[in-house]
This record gives sequence, structure tokens and C-alpha cells, in this order.
Amino acid sequence: MTIVDSCGWLEYYRNGPQADRYAPYLQAEDLAVPTIVMYEVYKVLRRDLTERVADLAVTRMRAQRVLPLDDRPAVEAPDHALEQRLAMADAIVCATARAHGATLVTGDGHFADLPGVEYVGPEAAQQ
Repeated sequence: MTIVDSCGWLEYYRNGPQADRYAPYLQAEDLAVPTIVMYEVYKVLRRDLTERVADLAVTRMRAQRVLPLDDRPAVEAPDHALEQRLAMADAIVCATARAHGATLVTGDGHFADLPGVEYVGPEAAQQ
């Protein structure tokens, strides 16, 4: 199972310089989407682009396996936040990926060295 972090969805829908790096992951058959990623992506796309683009992204996300926040990641996320100095949403995404045995794909440097993470940020392209 693959989870693409919010930054990947946003990069893709904004057609950012790293959008092509996320495209294969966003087309994967085993793609899953935590509900907090839906929240972040919808909010930012609606704010920065248009409601139509935000709706398109959420429609695509709903077509995947949606992972609601449940008790296991809710209890594990604070530990990740404290240990890795992560913000709440980042910690929830990380804990959700671990709870489901998923690979977390991200360009967010906060996750770069964590187990179970496939880092695709700009620094990864130079290696």
C-alpha cells in the first residue's frame, strides 16, 4: 500500500516542478488516502487555486482506499510528534502509514530519514 503525503498531491495539482515525480505514485493501484490528507489538500487547493480544482482532487482521492483516523494512529501519532518533532497532521499521516504497513511517499524533509518513507524531495533527485 502507498500513501502520498499532502505535499505530493499539492505539487501535482499545482503542476509544480516536482509534479512528474509524484504522478506514478498517484496512479498506483495500491494508493490509499488518509482523511487528514484529504482535509489538507482540499483546504490548500481551495484557498490557493479554485474550489473546482479542490473538488477534482477530492473526487480522485475518494476513488482510492480512504483511511479514516482511528484509535491506533490517534494514539501513536503523539509519540511520533514528540520523537520526530512533527506537526499534528504530519504525525497522523506517519502513524496512519505505519498502522497500515504502507509506504509513505513525500517530499517533506521532516520525513526524509524515517523508516517506511520513500523520500522524493529535491535533494533525493540529486543523489
